[in-house]
Amino acid sequence: MALMFPRLARNFARNGYYPTDETTLELTLQALAPSPSGKMRIFDPCAGEGVALAEAAHALGRDRVETYAVEYDQERAKHSKTLLDCVLHSDLMDTMISRQAFGLLWLNPPYGNLVADHAGASQYQGNGRRRLEKMFYQRTLPLLQYGGVLVLIVPHYVLDDELCGWLCNHFTELRIYKAADPTFKQVVIFGIRIRRQDLARPQEVKNVRARLQAIGTGTLSAEALPTSWPWEPYRVLSASNELEHFYRISLEPEQLSEEIKRLRGMWPDFTLHFGQSGAQPRPPVRELSRWHLALALAAGAISGVVKSKTGRVLVLKGDTYKDKVRKTEFTEDQDGNVSEVRILTDRFVPIIRAWDMTPGSANQGRVITISSSADTPHEADEVVTQPTLTPPPRVTFEPGRLVLTQSVHHLIERGHLDPSTYLRRHFSGDWGELPKEDWSSNQRALTYGDRLFSCYDICAGDETRLWIITEADRSATTVLLPSDY
Repeated sequence: MALMFPRLARNFARNGYYPTDETTLELTLQALAPSPSGKMRIFDPCAGEGVALAEAAHALGRDRVETYAVEYDQERAKHSKTLLDCVLHSDLMDTMISRQAFGLLWLNPPYGNLVADHAGASQYQGNGRRRLEKMFYQRTLPLLQYGGVLVLIVPHYVLDDELCGWLCNHFTELRIYKAADPTFKQVVIFGIRIRRQDLARPQEVKNVRARLQAIGTGTLSAEALPTSWPWEPYRVLSASNELEHFYRISLEPEQLSEEIKRLRGMWPDFTLHFGQSGAQPRPPVRELSRWHLALALAAGAISGVVKSKTGRVLVLKGDTYKDKVRKTEFTEDQDGNVSEVRILTDRFVPIIRAWDMTPGSANQGRVITISSSADTPHEADEVVTQPTLTPPPRVTFEPGRLVLTQSVHHLIERGHLDPSTYLRRHFSGDWGELPKEDWSSNQRALTYGDRLFSCYDICAGDETRLWIITEADRSATTVLLPSDY
């Protein structure tokens, strides 16, 4: 398996990307052996294109290994996802990962000095040289279970007194070899994580530490990786803990989808806003007129599910927002000078939305907007009805629950957006303003059950684009703005 795409291989060293060469990778994998039973879970926090971890999984038995990785570069992360089970496109410092969850930590971190504006600089704990290699070591060490195997690939000069002390305090059975490719002066370090109280005799630890320090300073050269591993292999343990957390702190689209499923929608408090709770209101002194009802609806006092005598079911939501009415006046003084005065007057605009949810109705899902627009002359002050257009065509797939983000809901309440037109286009297979390849991807998704994505041009205040996403399992359809994504 090739270690890199040719087009990605260019200038990799300049960008801090030092992938493990093929010879070093093959010789290193000889030192690893799988657990006799159970599933193994292995992790690479800077996976590059994912080849090293994928090869490790095959060497241990691919059907018994779960592979997890983090990669900062978008292109390399995309390629890693084709080889590994779970890959986060993220900065390692922007992740939440369960502790002691992995039996193998494959750590070939980025090389270089740690600058002050790096995301992990504030979390770094140490008194020696501030290096990226040491920061990645600190961040990933707690993720390795006790008895788990470390494979650390770093330049030999990174092994200062501080890092050597960390390794000797955290690991036993430490062995160090120089990489087959001398270009980056790398060494490969093997170790088994143990608790500090289980360390070997102090003298043995002292000797190992002295050897690591000598290799780090260059006074001693590490041995070459053996072509045939002569010692007991490092056995990768089966997973002993559940992996409860493995996600970005700033959510990926897939993670957002999982959160929506867990919360059963973007609006878990639906009944709070549309249902009546608390004390039962008192009946009015006299029967309300139609105008009273209109005012109560506009104020949000009668929001909820309403069923008529004919069986029609509507979900009502009223609101009132403040708009500005501009008035311009021109005056002329005695000298003939003309002055312009602009007056902005606050006007409260009521708006009522009715969502037809009548079972079996041809207009099910139709949204009717009743509003008093600020553009309407004040004297008229009549209710303006904006019904949706023709009934939607035949749906080509199951849309699931309809979910609106807060931003979209805000535009609807202000009368700037009617999503029903775009939902009809999405449901009928009109994907809007998408490139040809994305259009073809949607057509394939209709057959194979993948995620569906549409993009439409809109004119809603400052917003010009509307996205609609239907999940792969057809459990929900989300209407959102690109800024929400």
